[in-house]
Amino acid sequence: MSRALARALAPLLVSAVVAVVAWELFLRAFDVNPLIGKDPAAVWEYLFTAPEAAANRTSVIDPLLVTLKDGALGFAGGMIAAVLVAVTFVLFRSVEQAFLPVAMLLRSVPLVAMTPLVTLVFGRGLTGVSVIAGIVVFFPALVTIVFGLRSVNPLARDLVAAYGGSSLTALRKVAFPSALPSLFAAMRISVPGALIGALVAEWLATGKGVGGEILRDIGAFGYDHLWASIIVLTAVSVVLYTVLGLIEQIVLARFSDQH
Repeated sequence: MSRALARALAPLLVSAVVAVVAWELFLRAFDVNPLIGKDPAAVWEYLFTAPEAAANRTSVIDPLLVTLKDGALGFAGGMIAAVLVAVTFVLFRSVEQAFLPVAMLLRSVPLVAMTPLVTLVFGRGLTGVSVIAGIVVFFPALVTIVFGLRSVNPLARDLVAAYGGSSLTALRKVAFPSALPSLFAAMRISVPGALIGALVAEWLATGKGVGGEILRDIGAFGYDHLWASIIVLTAVSVVLYTVLGLIEQIVLARFSDQH
């Protein structure tokens, strides 16, 4: 457990250092006006050392919780749908041949163009935002999971068939265990995608959460709050990605021990 934690935290710390350095260099290289582009020190001061830091943190965290809820529902819905559709594609090739091109065509539609249509159907509330976040999650996860389910060792599948097992049995006993790395990869990829989908929906449709705050900050020249909101959301996304990576290592290690 401690080794897995160290392996998960080391890249996180390195990524944080690299991101902060790149952030600072970007502002300096392009000579961004300090009134618009806030450096790490300015964001730190806004959140932790300014006299009104407590109120600033509250103003950042409250919308963040809304976005996290929107993104979590979209993530769960998108992943469940992706798993179910992937299983259907693997079991029934004709279904895949009929619907996968349609899915890829829908995937090519820009999210900005799709958001107004989704909000017309599902409304501007939690359901509409979650559906948009779920759409962002669904398509990459579907392709990754289908690839994982199809990567099963043919000998193992033939062994199940030799003992009278059905395709569903082979899927449950062989394909799913071998597809666990792909499933976790899909989940890790989908976490930032779900948050981005929720952010775009809030920005274009609901006016709530971090997306709504960004829109208001731009109009009110609230760049301190804008940068703090984006940085905190990015940090949370990276942490969630790392946590999923840690869970993946633990699950795969225990699964390997059992086999």
